[in-house]
Amino acid sequence: MAVLDTRPPVGVAENALFQPVVDLGSGDVVAVETRVGPSPGAPGPVDPASEDVRRALEGARALSGHSTRLPLQIAVRAETVALGRGVLTRLHQGLQETGRRPQEVIVCVTGGFAPALRGAVGSGVADLRHAGYLVGFGGLGTTHAPLDVLVEGSPYLVRLDPDLARHAASGSRRTALVEALVTFAHRLGTHVLAPGVESEEQLARLHSLGVRLAQGPLLTPPDWRPGQPVKALVPVGERPRHDPAADLGPRVSEYLLPAVTMRDDATASQVLEVLSTERSPSSIVLVDARQRPRYTVDRARFLLAFSGAYGHALHARKPASRLADEPRLVPRSVPAIAALRAAGKEEERVYDDLVVTDEIGRCLGIVRVADLIRGMSR
Repeated sequence: MAVLDTRPPVGVAENALFQPVVDLGSGDVVAVETRVGPSPGAPGPVDPASEDVRRALEGARALSGHSTRLPLQIAVRAETVALGRGVLTRLHQGLQETGRRPQEVIVCVTGGFAPALRGAVGSGVADLRHAGYLVGFGGLGTTHAPLDVLVEGSPYLVRLDPDLARHAASGSRRTALVEALVTFAHRLGTHVLAPGVESEEQLARLHSLGVRLAQGPLLTPPDWRPGQPVKALVPVGERPRHDPAADLGPRVSEYLLPAVTMRDDATASQVLEVLSTERSPSSIVLVDARQRPRYTVDRARFLLAFSGAYGHALHARKPASRLADEPRLVPRSVPAIAALRAAGKEEERVYDDLVVTDEIGRCLGIVRVADLIRGMSR
């Protein structure tokens, strides 16, 4: 097994690129993808797995230089994931050094792999999920990877091949392929991310096929940095209807968005700093050391408490949990209609975000009640 050098470099990568992941339902940025180019002037041949981990960690460090708590998306090749726990442990340790907890990171497994690696890739993906990471699969539609790996991997998102997404509005057979892949992903309770969106026509067509997340030059310039605005285009028109005879309807995981999380002992001033910096989060989830939700901070009520007389003096140095609420938890496997009914049981908090948990109670993300209402009305 390759020995990886994951020691932090001096400073951060100067060639880091950032791309927001935009929710087409609201126009909000829900995550930030980082990419780092090859190491210049590296002596001798470069081990692919070492280079993979280096790029992922330098991208994470580059994002840590910006005052954002939005979830991070990084790419790791499937062949690197197949190397197993030795490599993944080094990746995990490096991400922890940047201050990122697993539920704040989407690890997008990219590229095809040989059939002989199928079991190893599946085991590596299972290890990532066990550690609490949100898992994605990249290059959907063109990479040489069996689709049943997606079923077993329970990914948070699948990323279309950029060329496939680019031709989705052409009316060709590729459109039919995109529609089939989106339908497949929805039945798994998984989001679809379309990269490289260049035109409003392409965006509208992808949205009409059921794509929820997007990236590309239409939304942001190449030199975009975290904290800068995006071109908030929310396509109009009907999304595909779910067939109620097929199952119990869409799962709540179809509406899942990455959560902005903080430690459950965070102070109110720390939470205020995040909410003042980020425009997108409607709530912040306070989690314990095992990534289990302990409290939720509703943005509107929290900021209202600070806006009152002596608000800052009264709350800033106190635990944020004093201004938080008990989280409204829903398992990722429940039908969306059941989650909507659960939201309606508390009249005072009917529009508060729901916190989605995995099989052992860890935070996977949040669901906005407004998204459930829109989805159930179609």
